[in-house]
Amino acid sequence: MSNLVEIRDLHFAYGERPILSNLNMDFPRGKVVAVMGGSGCGKTTVLRLIGGQIRPQRGSVRVDGDVVHELDTEGLYRLRRKMGMLFQFGALFTDLTVFENVAFPLREHTDLPEDIIRDLVLMKLNAVGLRNAAKLKPADLSGGMARRVAVARSIALDPPLIMYDEPFAGLDPISMGVTANLIRNLNDALGSTSVLVSHDVHECFEIADYVYFMSGGKIVAHGTPDDMRQSTDPYVAQFVNAMPDGPVPFHYPGRALADDLGLGGQA
Repeated sequence: MSNLVEIRDLHFAYGERPILSNLNMDFPRGKVVAVMGGSGCGKTTVLRLIGGQIRPQRGSVRVDGDVVHELDTEGLYRLRRKMGMLFQFGALFTDLTVFENVAFPLREHTDLPEDIIRDLVLMKLNAVGLRNAAKLKPADLSGGMARRVAVARSIALDPPLIMYDEPFAGLDPISMGVTANLIRNLNDALGSTSVLVSHDVHECFEIADYVYFMSGGKIVAHGTPDDMRQSTDPYVAQFVNAMPDGPVPFHYPGRALADDLGLGGQA
């Protein structure tokens, strides 16, 4: 099976409010796939469906051969051992040290002895350049360092699937570059599949093998980063080139200003 994750004819809504419709996506093994689009387009919802936090109204999400929403609690727990997750802004446990944060999934999901956990944690921290920060608390870290600790935690179990939710948000340019390189290099070293949810064009295009563009809960374009750079699709062109107006308008739709000012019909 060449795809680790497959999404087919997926529909999801919160109550009467549709979020995703007729979604079809493939995430091949060993690849970095970016899911891009503006805020509120449904990107993070895709991650929540893959992780089994929510269930679709129609369609399926298949991870490593399992249909996620058909699993019982034990099966879902077992599947999640194959997943690593980098949450928005890292979401480190503030009262735990860097070491304890990275050790958490190992203690939660395995029965490994403490000496092996210690070695594994130090290896993961070394991979992100922070082995010597093991005793620090998250409050002692810069934003970029905290994000790297969160990356180390997400790969603690060497998962075949790693999901990154806005990994570049709030980072300075150097930290963004470091994080992007880590995502690519760790993906290749582990042979994992990475799902990268973001709206940062430059970083995603530098490291992704394939890109999906979402708007209004649908896939509006997909292809390699080069395909997207050359796309003539109005939405993709506006997004990639950071144009202030286009298919996503500057003004929120509604009444004309002249009507609100009582000037309707005047020259």
